[in-house]
Amino acid sequence: MAADDFLDPWIDASQKGFPHHSAPLRRSQIGAQGWNVLAGDLPLPLAVIKRAVLQHNLAWMQDFAKGQGLGLAPHGKTSMSPQLFRLQLDAGAWGMTFATVTQMRVGLAAGARRCLIANQVLADIDLDCIAALLRSQPDLRLIFLVDSLAQLGLIEAWHARQAQPAAFEVLLEIGVPGGRTGCRDLDSALLLAQRLHASAAVQLVGVECYEALAASGDTALDQAYVRPLMERMQTVVQACDAQNLFDSDEVLISAGGSAIFDLVVPGLQTRLRRRVQGLLRSGCYVTHDQGNYKRMMSAVAQRTGCGAGLEAAMEVWARVQSCPEPGLAILAAGKRDLSYDMEMPIPLAVCARGTRDLRAAPADWKISKLNDQHAYLRGADAQHQALQVGDLVCLGISHPCTTFDKWRWMPLVDADYNLVDAIVTCF
Repeated sequence: MAADDFLDPWIDASQKGFPHHSAPLRRSQIGAQGWNVLAGDLPLPLAVIKRAVLQHNLAWMQDFAKGQGLGLAPHGKTSMSPQLFRLQLDAGAWGMTFATVTQMRVGLAAGARRCLIANQVLADIDLDCIAALLRSQPDLRLIFLVDSLAQLGLIEAWHARQAQPAAFEVLLEIGVPGGRTGCRDLDSALLLAQRLHASAAVQLVGVECYEALAASGDTALDQAYVRPLMERMQTVVQACDAQNLFDSDEVLISAGGSAIFDLVVPGLQTRLRRRVQGLLRSGCYVTHDQGNYKRMMSAVAQRTGCGAGLEAAMEVWARVQSCPEPGLAILAAGKRDLSYDMEMPIPLAVCARGTRDLRAAPADWKISKLNDQHAYLRGADAQHQALQVGDLVCLGISHPCTTFDKWRWMPLVDADYNLVDAIVTCF
């Protein structure tokens, strides 16, 4: 696929949310159509991204990382959008993070030249792909995680079968008991580091951990969880440096999800005999949300004094299709359209049918249940009397990752919900 076809692809009526009778359009043509969400120009449900808020988030997170002397390697799994990857890179990101080799290839096509796979790579088919990419594009840096001698053994077995073997750049991963991947204790981490350094199949270029699985939004609890993890990682880093186990002049030290990224900053600022590049890997910041990450950001703001910080850029608009009983309205959007893994969608605003007049949703409106294509909006009877079949309801989300993956395209809108651009996703 040519670069233009990848970054400026065709969008058509086979993709939900696109006008039924419109001819296919390039992404770059969307903003010239004069379409407006509130005017009924597009079929609902429809996930949209507010362009001004998106731009704010891109700048805010980049400035935060820079202000801490760190690089930003945003996790691309959040959006899997080539257009958003380009915006993140253009905003100053060091590189991009991914969970799989397949995701990484999307990032490379979008222009990333430094990619961190924050996961264990061990299958021959994936190692083959990375090696081929490195041979064909010598300017690439493709780095992945190792957390066990068993994984290293599989990489070395692959290496031994190659006519022109590559030495892969890897980070040693530190984990926590009961968590997912990563070395659980200092002894196993140092033994693995020694074996990585001695291996011809890999080059040890740094150490990594992930802290956000236990994030609660309670600062005392989160600090009590993060501090020992970061201290353990620093101990490993210092020991590797003292034993001369790193195979590069610059050591990468990485952590930082989207929930408590500020708490890992001190652990990424270690001084070594070599240069150190600390990397934050937050991903959800790009659109943020109105639920889980909004609460987490509130705690970050209290700890750092950063003001409001990140803002929610993504919304899902749905139409009222039925008001079958007092206190209940059924919206034509459901599990196929928006996040529900962390909490139900959050009613934000309503627009009466045939108008573009927005009013805030009453505080007692709640989505009580989702089916595949239906949402159950409940509230007081008196307040529901103003909600009619055909009205539009704006829903906020909690956890952007699991809304992005339900859409093949999303429009970018201005403050009046005019379409000004679009993105596509590659899940």
